[in-house]
Amino acid sequence: MKRARIVRDARRGHAATRDLLLLSAFEAFGGERSNPSWEVAARLDGRRLGGLTVRAVRLPVNAPRAVRSIAAAIARLKPRAVLGLGQAGGRPAISLEKVAINLIERRAAREGDGGLSGIPVVRGGPDAIFARLPLRAILRALARREIPAALSLSAGAYVCNSVMYATLFALRARPRVPAGFIHLPYAASQAARHRQAPSMSPDLMTSAVAAAIETIAHNLPTRPRRRK
Repeated sequence: MKRARIVRDARRGHAATRDLLLLSAFEAFGGERSNPSWEVAARLDGRRLGGLTVRAVRLPVNAPRAVRSIAAAIARLKPRAVLGLGQAGGRPAISLEKVAINLIERRAAREGDGGLSGIPVVRGGPDAIFARLPLRAILRALARREIPAALSLSAGAYVCNSVMYATLFALRARPRVPAGFIHLPYAASQAARHRQAPSMSPDLMTSAVAAAIETIAHNLPTRPRRRK
């Protein structure tokens, strides 16, 4: 009886691993006390959404280290889907990133030069990689919930873009795994420091990301049947 229970538990653990959604987010940076991306990811960690179990990982705001960390997490966990979250202070809505570029600027203050001083995220990699998410379906899901959201054609040239690019590059041999990135506005708690910038409540941002994950889960490609 004990052996049977162990086998059942092992099978449950194996199934849960197969059905993971890896949710990456970042630690606080730039003098902030918190980062809305991690606030949201921590709230969703362990939840089951649309048949996928969310596994949150916190990344450093250091592009080379973050790139290594996300690649290692993907290799270790072999998730069915990957979604990255990051803070984009000043944006008024949830931003669904459509493309990542092979450019890494290690200091946020230099993003304004268009990445002229940057280096490749992956040497020899393609110049850009498009997100593999059902972006239109996610937009419709957020519109139904009256959550402001928009497509974005630039994830910048700092660590968020680097993590998005590294994620898609790491999954290049697994084209059936959805992957992409969402930028979040400032949290309402940050408004005191950024009085002229738009912000959003963590509850609303959590609802938005949960809706995105459910949409990703519902649009997962069916697994090919194994030959007997």
